[in-house]
Parts: sequence; C-alpha cells; structure tokens
Amino acid sequence: MKLNKKDIIILYAVVSVFLALSVYFVAKKQFVFLLSPVILLFLLIAIFSLDKLLLFIAFATPLSLQLSEFMPGLPINMYLPTEPLLFGILLLFILKLIVSKGIDYEILRHPISIIIFIQLLWIFITSLTSSMPIVSLKFFLARAWFVVGFYVLVAHLFKEQKNIGRYIWLYTVSLIVVIGYTLYRQSKYGFFDQQFANMAPNPFYNDHTAYAAALAMIIPFMFGLLFLKNYSYWQKIVAFIVIAILTIGLIFSYTRASWLSIFVAFGAFIILLFKIKFRTIVLITVTSVVLIALVWTQLIMKLEKNRQDASSDFMEQLQSITNISTDVSNLERLNRWSCAYRMFLDKPIFGWGPGTYMFKYAPYQLSYEKTSISTNFGDVGNAHSEYLGPLSEQGFLGLLLMLVLVFTVLYYAVSLYRNSTNKNDKIIVLSSLIGLITYYVHGVLNNFLDTDKLSALFWAYTAIIVIYDIKNRRQNKEQKNAIDT
Repeated sequence: MKLNKKDIIILYAVVSVFLALSVYFVAKKQFVFLLSPVILLFLLIAIFSLDKLLLFIAFATPLSLQLSEFMPGLPINMYLPTEPLLFGILLLFILKLIVSKGIDYEILRHPISIIIFIQLLWIFITSLTSSMPIVSLKFFLARAWFVVGFYVLVAHLFKEQKNIGRYIWLYTVSLIVVIGYTLYRQSKYGFFDQQFANMAPNPFYNDHTAYAAALAMIIPFMFGLLFLKNYSYWQKIVAFIVIAILTIGLIFSYTRASWLSIFVAFGAFIILLFKIKFRTIVLITVTSVVLIALVWTQLIMKLEKNRQDASSDFMEQLQSITNISTDVSNLERLNRWSCAYRMFLDKPIFGWGPGTYMFKYAPYQLSYEKTSISTNFGDVGNAHSEYLGPLSEQGFLGLLLMLVLVFTVLYYAVSLYRNSTNKNDKIIVLSSLIGLITYYVHGVLNNFLDTDKLSALFWAYTAIIVIYDIKNRRQNKEQKNAIDT
C-alpha cells in the first residue's frame, strides 16, 4: 500500500513523539514506558482479532508469573502477562455491551450464565459491605475479568468448535512445559522427595496442589480426544503420549486431593456410561449418608487411630488422606474450615468481604486446633475450600450460589450428554463435565478460582457446556419446525 504525503507526515510525527517520550522516560529511569509498543500491539489484536488474543492467553496461562517475582513488595500482585490482558479485554467487553456490537445475547441469557452473573453481582454487593472494601473490590475486579475473558468471550470463541481443541491444546502444551520443568527439578532432589515436590512447580504454580488440580482437569479431556471420530491415528497417538506425561506429573505431584478428585470423577464417568438412573443415585447417596450418620462416632474413632502422615511412599500417601490425628496438612485444613464456619456465624448475611478471609481468620483460631504450620499473618493460603471460603466471605448466599452453579452445570451437562445424538458432541461434553467434577471435588479441599491457572479451565469447560446446550436446543427447534412444516 502506497502512503500519501499526509500519511507520511502523520507517521513521522507519531514516531518522533514516541522517540521523544522514550528519551524522557529513560532519562527519568522509568523504563515501563518502553513497553507501550507491546501494549499497543495487544490492544490492536484485541480490537481486530480477539480470538487470537484469547488463544494466546490460554497458551500463556500455565507459564504466567506473578508480578511479585519481578517487583517484590508492591501493594498489588497479578499474573503476567495474562491478567493485564484480561483486564483490557474486560474494558473492551464493557464497550461492546454499551454499543451492542458483537455480543451473542443467547449466551448471556443462558440459565448458567444468569447464575454466574448473579454470583458476580453478589460478590460486588458484599465488596461494598466488606470489612476491607479495597481488598474485596480487587477480588471482584479479578473475578470479573476471569468470568468475562475465560467464560463469556471464550464461549463466543467456542461457537467455532475447532477453537475448543485449539484452546485446550494450547493450554496443555504450556502445561507440559511446566511438567518438564517440575520433573527436572525433582530429578535433582529425587523423585521420591515428597517435601521438595510441594515446591517444585514454583514459580509457575506457587502451590503444588494448584498444579495437580490443572493436571487432573486436563486428563479427562485428553482421554476424550482418543474417541473422537475426526481425530486421525497419529493425533490419537499424540494424545495418548500427552496423557502419559500428565499422569506422571500428577503422580509425582504427591497431591492427595487431586488423586481423590480423579477417583471420584471416574466414578461419575461410570455412572454416566452405564446410564444409572438419577433416582438410583439419590437412593444410594441418601442411604450412604444415613449409614455414615449411624456410625459417625465409631468412624471418627477409627480415623483418629490413623497415624500415617504424608509420605513419599504412594500407598502411605493415600492412607494419610484420612489421618486427622497427626497429619499436619489435614489438621490445618480442619483449622481453616473451623475458622471459616465461626466467621460465618459472626457475619452470616454479607460475610467479611470477598478476599478477606486470610486477613481476618487469625482471631478465630482456637489454641487446641492450631498446628505447627498455623499462622496469624494471613500468608499461608486461604480457607482451603471453594465452598467454605464464600461462606465466610460472602455469607450464606455466597455458599448457596456456588452450590447452585455446580448443580446447574451438572444438570445441563448430564441432560446434554444423555440427549445428544452426535457422538463427538457427547464426548466433548462428557470430557468437560468429568474435568469439572475433578475441580468440584478438589474445591472441597482447596480454592484456586482467584487465579488464572484454574479459572482458564473451570470457566472454559463451563462455557463448552453452555455452547453445546445452545447448539442442541437450536437443532431440536429446527427439527421440530421441519416436522411441523
């Protein structure tokens, strides 16, 4: 394209201004300005090719690093480069809503979307009533850009179904890099050093349980790819190799919560595969709860006799899951959960405010529940529960909305799986559902939806179910119209 004289003058003027500003800021030792061309580039991509930016974020998420790694001591922290990009995407989405351009309102009106938005609204309301409003508003803002970026806009991205595979594969490829890095670090200390395994994924995952949760969520989807009709023999071989790598990473993460989540998810898979009726599941569940209630005292006495602590031996590590007598990790979780419940009793309606648990729980610790890793400084994790955390921070409605979201997604996903006639659709929906179940189970013991690492999968899997439900309803409507005519 040939530039005219006016365009050349404008170009030279822009370049001259940029060079002048660069010299000024460098002289002032403010080197952040030099990133402005990169910021401008991403802005242009977001405006003209948002799908590519979303795919880039999926790839970057497992490799993202916290700002504190580069600039410790700052009052704010975020993952780079993902969260600044997601914040920009949030602003772009708000602009699109204002001008009503490029938004599929069928996605926004879906029952699952409505629950998510109500949950987001409640987080905002409880941020206003929070004991630490600034902390809570930061939490709300982060949740907003996760929901918009990883759910709403990713749902739009997934309307072109080949983008589902691209998104998951890009995330997985980066995750494999993290697995390689983690296993390499473990090899230097010994693969059976359980203590070092806890810190091996740093700095990409600051918690080995978050790393393992991501592995557990990806594995079911990779298994699903093995059964897709449109996947070639070699693509399935690659998927199988990836499953092997993910499984090795999961095993040597020594994360009991993820091992348990895989086991429960496999049970859910068997239930769906053999089409066990819902009333049968309810009957078994109710019977199990009644039996547990009847033998509760004896069960606790039995568990208290378990003295097996976390270990590098895999069988001993599994046995330690039920150790509530000496295992420090288990006891600290019980301590955090007890604090969350006592905090809820003091503020049952609005809670203490989103994101405030870690700053407020210390006075609620009882001396006989404390462990050797207990702290009063809010620097060693959160409530360790995706359900009790909202209960203490957002009141009863916070917990209720989380449970409603989980059960609504389960309802739609199971109905979709059972009613769909397209084999590939059934596989993708089932893979997403089983992946989500691993996190629903893991969420009992940990909470990671305040990070990009797990939000990228949690909300994307939810978006897949919504997109396929919309697709299925459209197809059913078209078939009905065809019959009527």
